[in-house]
Amino acid sequence: MNFSARATRVRFDQDSIWVDLSDGRVIGVPLAWFPRLLHSTAEQRDQVRISGRGLHWEALDEDISIAGLLAGQGDQSTSHTTSAA
Repeated sequence: MNFSARATRVRFDQDSIWVDLSDGRVIGVPLAWFPRLLHSTAEQRDQVRISGRGLHWEALDEDISIAGLLAGQGDQSTSHTTSAA
């Protein structure tokens, strides 16, 4: 399967992450799918880096692939725990 659509913009509301794609689609998924983003600040969320394969937040150690979003996949890490600083 070819996932040629790329992210062009990322935004958040109180409960969701919204990703605009280069082919005109907009994907919205619950922040609850990504606990690191759910528990992060707006400032931390704004530090997203958009790449050809997906989204990356260096400080949060979070990576989200566009292919995964399109497949309906949330956080795939099962052993990662975060602690509040």
